[in-house]
Amino acid sequence: MIIILGLKKRNIWTVGLFLIFTACKSASTDVEYPLFQLLNISTNNIQLSADNIIEGIPLDGSFRLVFSTPIDTSSAKTGITLLHGDKELPLSYNFKSEYTSLTVKSDNNLENNVVYTLRISNDLRSVDQVKFIEKSYSFRTEIGEIKIVSALINNIPLSISDITREVNFDEVQIELIFDNVIDLTTFRSHFRLQPSVGLEFSQSDDSLVIYINNTNTLDYYKSYSILISSQLENPRNFIFAGYNSSFQTGLNPIDKFPRISDDELLTKIQEQTFKYFWDFAHPVSGLARERNSSGELVTIGGSGFGLMALLVGIERNFISLDDGIKRIGKILDFLSTKADRFHGVWPHWLNGSTGKTIPFSSQDNGADLVETAFLAQGLITVREYVKEYISEEHEYVSKIDTLITDIEWNWFTRGNQNVLYWHWSPDYEWGMNMKISGYNEALIVYILAASSKKYGISSNVYHAGWARSGDIRNGRKFYGLQLPLGYDYGGPLFFSHYSFLGLNPTNLSDRYADYWTQNRNHSLINRQYVIENPKQYIGYSKNSWGLTASDTPNGYLAHEPTRDVGTITPSAAISSIPYTPDESLEAIRHFYYKLGDKLWGEYGFYDAFNPTEDWWANTYLAIDQGPIIIMIENYRTGLLWDLFMHAEEIQAALNFLEFSLNN
Repeated sequence: MIIILGLKKRNIWTVGLFLIFTACKSASTDVEYPLFQLLNISTNNIQLSADNIIEGIPLDGSFRLVFSTPIDTSSAKTGITLLHGDKELPLSYNFKSEYTSLTVKSDNNLENNVVYTLRISNDLRSVDQVKFIEKSYSFRTEIGEIKIVSALINNIPLSISDITREVNFDEVQIELIFDNVIDLTTFRSHFRLQPSVGLEFSQSDDSLVIYINNTNTLDYYKSYSILISSQLENPRNFIFAGYNSSFQTGLNPIDKFPRISDDELLTKIQEQTFKYFWDFAHPVSGLARERNSSGELVTIGGSGFGLMALLVGIERNFISLDDGIKRIGKILDFLSTKADRFHGVWPHWLNGSTGKTIPFSSQDNGADLVETAFLAQGLITVREYVKEYISEEHEYVSKIDTLITDIEWNWFTRGNQNVLYWHWSPDYEWGMNMKISGYNEALIVYILAASSKKYGISSNVYHAGWARSGDIRNGRKFYGLQLPLGYDYGGPLFFSHYSFLGLNPTNLSDRYADYWTQNRNHSLINRQYVIENPKQYIGYSKNSWGLTASDTPNGYLAHEPTRDVGTITPSAAISSIPYTPDESLEAIRHFYYKLGDKLWGEYGFYDAFNPTEDWWANTYLAIDQGPIIIMIENYRTGLLWDLFMHAEEIQAALNFLEFSLNN
């Protein structure tokens, strides 16, 4: 209804027609020309907003726009623009889906941490020429990340997953190439080389490359860490993830000590090593402590080595004959009156003051036949020395005879089996259940067991138990060297040392092997494996070899070619000197002159080292120090071999077991 008041009748028709026309026109426009709307605007699945600045937008500069109606493509290039401040950036346009959507992409990558605006002006029209209501969408690109494009040390690539080896210790240059400008002063405050050394920094003209040079010499065979803090920034406040890599220096080949003659060097090694058994012996018992941190704990096998070392000390004038004899007397008295024994057999470890057993393991708290054999080897050698150089009637002779005679070797056949057993416990009896079977360090056990008139074994115990009816043989060649006995590659080198401190392998053979050949080839195979170095350990060479049992970075372990952990033990190469004099002397010179500042200490050479792990022992073990002084003496004079082999019961035992001495 249209109500018109106060109008003349002639005007009513005119006004009515105008209103009706206007209403019809408006209704017609809503149908034919709907609103031109932006339904969606996004980049990399991130929605943009006309109300807020959206943070962290990627740099590819690609945007997807979806409209409610098809676009007039000719208006897009002027109606859709990307601005950096007032500067318009070139764009490419790609229309899709019947022109209701398009992708707009910057012709160039955007810059980090910069605010841009994507503006859609009213220049943009639909295909029906409806203007777009202008809107702007602002966003900030992602914060830039500083990246190291290349990292070199002395032109060798640095790795973040592995340590770079054999870097020159003297001249070091670290070259770091970045993908963004770095402020040198800021970089210096965020760079660390650990352990710390003097450094100087420089930079390329474009500020993308930083050079770090040492100003003083680095330690050799030493691991260093390169650390760059994640707090490092550049002038544009880019973030940095941090950097961590490591390298290890190579050998410093200069001599660490003045050169002396080989003869003087051998004497020096013997004298320094002797101090372990003289100065560091237990004050009550005189026995050898297991290691330089053992306190009350003394070792029976190592004390056998120590007794033989005392004879070297006397003969080399490290101590007087009178002092040496007094120390021997203290040891004999303790063994005779205080030390625990089980069927005449000593335990592995004792308390050096009380003589009571210290368990070696949970069930190993009684007799140890192998350790006892090493002690007996030393006792017999001392007895022969006293008889030869003092008097056959000396009281020590009878004391030693009694100690040796009381060892019940045959009881350890465990009921007359054709094998000897290693352990017996008063609590667990034969719980350890370990047979002494070859080939290992225990040949001396069977020879001593065969030498006993009171508690001797039959020859069949040797052949069936130790030699395993011939299965002890190997016969294969390694590096062209035939190995008569035992494990492939020979096992740890102490196999060729412990039984042969007194037992002379020269010209010694039986039906299974020539023992000189066994020990020499075992040593050479061990050395050649180290030279070949299949695991690429640092510090291995023709002058740096010797795999045996010793301390390692992971505790005391037996190591050999088939169980190589990268640890060299000086005792191994040095104690093989009678078999490999040239090769062992090369190793001795290397250990002393080239590594002596790290390897030489109060009691001679430290136990072991592993340059790959940047590990150097600060320990001494009696069973590693003993063979050094003894086998050097056997190489020089044959003293200990001559004394032990002179014993009547040893000659009788060798004959009984059908050994030959082809002099």
